[in-house]
Amino acid sequence: MFPYPSGMLHMGHVRVYTISDTLARFRKMLGYDVIHPMGWDAFGLPAENAAMERGIHPVDWTISNISSMKKQMERILADFDWDREVTTCNPDYYKWTQYLFLQMYKARLAYQKEAIVNWDPVDQTVLANEQVDSDGRSWRSGAKVERRKLKQWFFKITDFAESLLNDLDLLDKWPDHVKQMQRNWIGKSKGAEFDFIVASKRSEFIVKVFTSRPDTIFGVQYLAISIDHPLLSEKWLPQNTCSQVLQFVEKIRQQQLFELNDVNIGQGMHTGVFAKHPITGISIPVYVTSYVVPDYGTGALMGVPAHDERDWEFVKANHIISEENIKRVIMPVIQDNTTLYSNKVFTSRGILTAECGQYAGLSSDDAEKAIVEDAQKTGYGRWSVQYRLRDWLISRQRYWGTPIPVIHCAKCDVVPVPESELPILLPTNVTFSGRGGSPLKQVQEWLNCKCPKCQGPAIRDTDTMDTFVDSSWYFMRYADSKNSNQPFCSKKASNLLPVDVYIGGIEHANLHLLYSRFFTKFMFKQGMYTLKGDTTEPGQDEPFKQLVTQAHPNKPIQISTGITPVVSFEKMSKSKYNGVDPETTINNYGADATRLHILFKAPVSEVLEWEDASIIGMQRWIARVWRLVENVSEKISEKISEKVSEKVSEKVSEKVPSANNYSPNFDLSILSKEDKETYRIINVTIKEVTADYKNSTFNTAVSSLIKLTNHLTSISPLQNDNASKNSIVDSPIYEHGVKTLVKMMAPMAPSIGEELWEILNQHTTSVFEELWPEVDTECLSANEVTCVVQINGKMRFSIMIPSTILQDNLSIEKLILESENGKKWIGKMNADKKIKKIIHASGGKIVNFVFDKS
Repeated sequence: MFPYPSGMLHMGHVRVYTISDTLARFRKMLGYDVIHPMGWDAFGLPAENAAMERGIHPVDWTISNISSMKKQMERILADFDWDREVTTCNPDYYKWTQYLFLQMYKARLAYQKEAIVNWDPVDQTVLANEQVDSDGRSWRSGAKVERRKLKQWFFKITDFAESLLNDLDLLDKWPDHVKQMQRNWIGKSKGAEFDFIVASKRSEFIVKVFTSRPDTIFGVQYLAISIDHPLLSEKWLPQNTCSQVLQFVEKIRQQQLFELNDVNIGQGMHTGVFAKHPITGISIPVYVTSYVVPDYGTGALMGVPAHDERDWEFVKANHIISEENIKRVIMPVIQDNTTLYSNKVFTSRGILTAECGQYAGLSSDDAEKAIVEDAQKTGYGRWSVQYRLRDWLISRQRYWGTPIPVIHCAKCDVVPVPESELPILLPTNVTFSGRGGSPLKQVQEWLNCKCPKCQGPAIRDTDTMDTFVDSSWYFMRYADSKNSNQPFCSKKASNLLPVDVYIGGIEHANLHLLYSRFFTKFMFKQGMYTLKGDTTEPGQDEPFKQLVTQAHPNKPIQISTGITPVVSFEKMSKSKYNGVDPETTINNYGADATRLHILFKAPVSEVLEWEDASIIGMQRWIARVWRLVENVSEKISEKISEKVSEKVSEKVSEKVPSANNYSPNFDLSILSKEDKETYRIINVTIKEVTADYKNSTFNTAVSSLIKLTNHLTSISPLQNDNASKNSIVDSPIYEHGVKTLVKMMAPMAPSIGEELWEILNQHTTSVFEELWPEVDTECLSANEVTCVVQINGKMRFSIMIPSTILQDNLSIEKLILESENGKKWIGKMNADKKIKKIIHASGGKIVNFVFDKS
């Protein structure tokens, strides 16, 4: 995910880019053609605020920040394809964002309607939610913020709701919890819609009510409507309650402005209006409440206190109905009068009671079918599907964003800008005062224009687009970032899309990822790119095959109340790594150690707890690998060439090639036990680490590489000065092991990987031009297993043992004691100290020799 150019990378950025860079380098070594692009989500409110606070134009502020962050990215060794760079605030990018808006408009997916905004009455401007303080006052003027209706632009994402929901099942490489978050956000509900009639002397008003439980319609004892319901007007409200009701509505509106969406369910007021029950004809009181979401469904709900917990609480809080008069219209299949008539709510499905007339005795499922079918025949009801998902409000009353390419003409109304006139450029001669609405309104030469239709006087739309619009298609532009004739070449995009791996924070699970899916489906539907390969393959209109997300604290709660907050904030702290400065860390420990620490300390899916001790451990591991490399380059190479000619026959030497071109396809029978032991460990490590890279489980990859380092160290001349002539250090397999280790650590620690590879090969060929090590499956299938040998609980070396003796402790101990490392480690200690006991674990695969400490 590309960043907002704030001017400073934080450790969250570093973690994301370390993961992506590691994967990119790994895939290149596997032989893939990898695109690893980078860009800038460069529009947004912070730049406009900086213009007011510092007197610097958003363009200059943004360009300066991008320059700084590029340098910081170089320091973390990120290898990006800068030739594909995109910057959303550049005209050559937002021209195509405007073009896509026009395609949405042509497809009737972009439209205007009134929506509630935060209005500063002093500065006469619209405020973002983050510009309203906890007291409901403007961050700049201090005025009490008002809620007003303003005509705004929307994208009709709800037209794609079913596809967005169903196709989540195709995303088998997305985290399940992210998919569930999107399912909940889309929020599909199946049920029925009923018409309740409000009558007056002049006309009738139909209150359409959606319910997911049509079987409970006989239990309706009030209707609950939202604060924005059209019934709440002087036309329909009785004179004696109108003023009081509208005051209550404004009170709730202001509370919701301050993010107090956990308003007490009991907040409600009788409107003085009554509606007619569509089946029984009984008059039902209509309440305006705080808990009905204005833009969900019809904005009206059935109040069924006997069978809905929220309705029960509302009735009790407002004293609407006495407990003995609550209608219980569903009873359990296995009747239990204690449950049915106690002061409890029965929310399960069951059997309809005698209160339900002709439907009494039917099961909930059968009753729903019968009730809705009868309602359809008579016209007062119908089956219905509702979504929690709302159309996407894209209007922003700001300067620093993509101008909406629309012109308003008194004669022609709304007129789209001709595509040939794109881009509509942002004017540069603007003043940022924070007052009078968008700065665009003040630039008369930009604002006033000619209508493309009638050539009469007109004005430009002064709204700019939500920055999520810019970020909903940028990954497609990477496919053809320099194209000046279209957003991207259809053929190029068709060959490259969808994105193979997308990496970023879990906080983008709903908005950014959902909007990107919407844009991709729309563009695919428009034929802007096409299917590749098998035309029946599903999911081609999805943007990202695999999603890798960083962890986020799961379900935080307020300690004082135990309630999950609407919004949570984390204090900047070293323990959570978000307060750790990447520059300082890299200066102190180096980029390689920083990257290794990030990858090793926690799985990608979990929260990273920062520990200086752990990063020091990574420095030590790097130093140990460095010593192995120096050992090979300075002490082993010449010995190997000499001893191969002295000790190995011409036939054998042909079968054991040098480590430079070492192939796993050779005769294992020529290897000594020590050779086989090391060779098997190398191949087990290759298999494990390759799988870890593919699964993004880098913490276990590092762990496996450290184990290989331990083994190679245990048999190296540095640890084995008196090694016999038949020692493993005389074999090319040892050098092969060290080179394999360097290759596999290089994607995670690229700087040290390149340096060590150059030392090993005595030339400047990049390690990233090498192919990834292959596994010798013949070796893995050998009838031997690795036995790890510990001394006083610390791993010292490992040997290969026949799998047939795993349960024979004495035979295992004999093999260990007779091995070269057994003589070195255990023989020497046994001369000075007595073996206290020998512990066998993991079925003989781990043996711990415990010596007396005295």
